[in-house]
Amino acid sequence: MKNQIQEDEQYPDYCRNRLMDFVKTKKIDVEICDVTLRDGEQTPGVAFSKEQKMSIAQHLDDIGIDIIEAGFPVVSEAEKEIVKSISGMGLDARVCCLCRSTQKDVETAVECDVDFVSIFLAMSDLHLKYKYHKSLEEMLDVSMKAVEYAKDHGIGVRFAAEDATRTPIPRLIEAFQMAEDRKADYVSIADTIGILNPITANYLVDQIYNAIDTSKTKICIHCHDDLGLAVANTLAAAEAGAFQLHTTVNGIGERAGNAALEEVLMNLRIQYGIDRYDLSNLVNLSNEVQEASKINVAINKAVVGQNAFAHESGIHVAAILENPRTYELFLPEMVGGKRNLIVGKHTGKKALAGIIKNMGYVLPENDFETFFDEIKIITENEQRSISRDELEKLITVIVEK
Repeated sequence: MKNQIQEDEQYPDYCRNRLMDFVKTKKIDVEICDVTLRDGEQTPGVAFSKEQKMSIAQHLDDIGIDIIEAGFPVVSEAEKEIVKSISGMGLDARVCCLCRSTQKDVETAVECDVDFVSIFLAMSDLHLKYKYHKSLEEMLDVSMKAVEYAKDHGIGVRFAAEDATRTPIPRLIEAFQMAEDRKADYVSIADTIGILNPITANYLVDQIYNAIDTSKTKICIHCHDDLGLAVANTLAAAEAGAFQLHTTVNGIGERAGNAALEEVLMNLRIQYGIDRYDLSNLVNLSNEVQEASKINVAINKAVVGQNAFAHESGIHVAAILENPRTYELFLPEMVGGKRNLIVGKHTGKKALAGIIKNMGYVLPENDFETFFDEIKIITENEQRSISRDELEKLITVIVEK
């Protein structure tokens, strides 16, 4: 086995999780279906313009995302036009859209010239009783007719079980096998209320994996983040054999959101060595979606948050100045981010000296000691950190004496 230094040479931008060498999983074979433009837009208060949707779609395609869910075209003529426009952009990604289990929805999708449709049906007792007010048999009948209609019109089909994680597994298997018999390309497990954890996500996908012919009908996983486990559950599902992983940029979506694209992609690289996606514009894409959605990510958001590459602790900063990988799992440049070395209450002398040197200044020892004391007084008494611009002004005062 290679030591850490040797691995640093092989993987200069990030640290690989070497413990994965000791873990047995199914071979990870995945594609990404990003649903920002549909499920992400269902975030309360969010409405993307046509131009915003097309721009986001282009940037998702630039990353190498395999499938883009462009919208729910039956909602309105404007939405239908947007989905049709994205389908006509000439993207490398395939384009899909959402449909209820009705022929009308599928007809609308066909008119949009999408590559495939996602026909969804809830089969949990709660949804059958309180949403549809119909029997399982009735709903399966109309849903399978919609699947057949789509296949007859030459487009792919993803049969999606809404609220799958509160649906009895034998019922799920029966419905998925019915869709498989009608040549559905995918069957999708939707954790609509985010109830799964990684163990149960793995178990459920494994049960489905062993019940259908996955060489013909692939398994999809669609996770919500109500318990903060959407990304973990998505990865656990992939380890059990799920092929299509659903994501949204910044994890936006209904209630607590969905599995965050940027986190899923970084995990695919670090945990499993999947390197076909271009990660260098993840921060730019995140910023674009923040602006379009008017929803800012948390300051400590993984991968794209403001503090994702920020360091204040003196011990940490001193080590970062020697080798950034001491306290960074991956380099900020890998995702289009920037490192931010912060001067604050926890900044030590060695760290401060290194930061000053990186800024192009050298202070005599006596001046440095005085400066360090001044920094401590400001950060502790005013309970704040010092920005780079403010730090430079303070240094300039000493240098120009």
